[in-house]
Amino acid sequence: MQSYKEPLKLAFIGGGIDSAIGYTHYIASQMDHLFVVTAGCFSRRENINQKSALTWGVHKDHLYSNWTTLLDNEVGKVDAVVILTPTPSHHEMIMRALDLGYAVISEKALATTYEEGMEITKKVEEKKAFFAVTHNYTGYPMLRELQKMIADDRLGKITNINIEMPQESFARLVDGNRPQPQSWRLTDGKIPGVSLDLGAHLQHMVYFLTEENPTELVADSKSFGWFSGVVDNISCIVRYKSEMRCQMWYGKAAIGHRNGLRVRVYGTKGSAEWFQMNPEELLFHTVDGDRMIIDRVSSSIQIANQQRYNRFKAGHPAGFVEAFGNLYVDIAQKLTQFKIDANHKIDWSYDAMQATIGLEVFEAIQKSSRENRWVRIEAENV
Repeated sequence: MQSYKEPLKLAFIGGGIDSAIGYTHYIASQMDHLFVVTAGCFSRRENINQKSALTWGVHKDHLYSNWTTLLDNEVGKVDAVVILTPTPSHHEMIMRALDLGYAVISEKALATTYEEGMEITKKVEEKKAFFAVTHNYTGYPMLRELQKMIADDRLGKITNINIEMPQESFARLVDGNRPQPQSWRLTDGKIPGVSLDLGAHLQHMVYFLTEENPTELVADSKSFGWFSGVVDNISCIVRYKSEMRCQMWYGKAAIGHRNGLRVRVYGTKGSAEWFQMNPEELLFHTVDGDRMIIDRVSSSIQIANQQRYNRFKAGHPAGFVEAFGNLYVDIAQKLTQFKIDANHKIDWSYDAMQATIGLEVFEAIQKSSRENRWVRIEAENV
């Protein structure tokens, strides 16, 4: 049986050297020497495909020009396949990989519709397959510290969450010219791309912190940027079974915000705030009026001081790629255990069902915006 310290073998579909998120996955998977990429179909462009294999040391015998051949040929040779293609192609690739018996790691969003997500979820359960959807922001140590503080009742009963992710990529000029996003990002389906791209992170973070999914919401969506037919601004008010409320805003037409991910959590005993542009610090306010800045060496922390989160000492900030690396440590631990006991349930990140609930939420957001009313969420585990 493969031990935890032996690198797990990965096959990449998509994620070539010209892909920002693909390169991030590669670095994150290698950071703690827990994985090695041994096979790939990195790009439909043959020169990028070849360069990616050469750069990452993938032997030519395990380099493929199409993803179906990779899946057919690498069965039993890798420990997991990583899906890094644009979201609209996920469903077909994931279903094929599951049918062939692969463990699957998928970049968010899981799929483009709730219906596709349910098909994947049912297939995962049918095959009892290992399946993980990556949402890297919850890999940040101080956000995990906040999760622990909430679980330990340090904030009391959670009453309200304000969470936002404003960006400017559809509004900011590039060298005086209009931006040129990838073509697939400029076609909205049943769920707008901005929800699949940004909203998926916010829905995940609220669930990660509270283990609650929405029961109903009211939302507004609009296009403010250069691409009039593409939704680039969404705001909504969300209700939960516990009576918690959430105000959620995300978009790509907020000039001045490179990536303004921020979460504020309010409870009956205190509140906390985390800002991705200053990820090393968590602001904590008590009901008695005390205001504290918590970081990786604060005396009260229980999670962020663990060795796995301190690749270098506090005062030397860890960031986006390290957070992704933390997620790959989670995946390595669970995938290794899965190979021993075949327990495919995941309790630390989005599994297929939770990701599918997110897709239902995003369809409800569009319905609410279109019909100008509150919409109920009928998710299975609300």
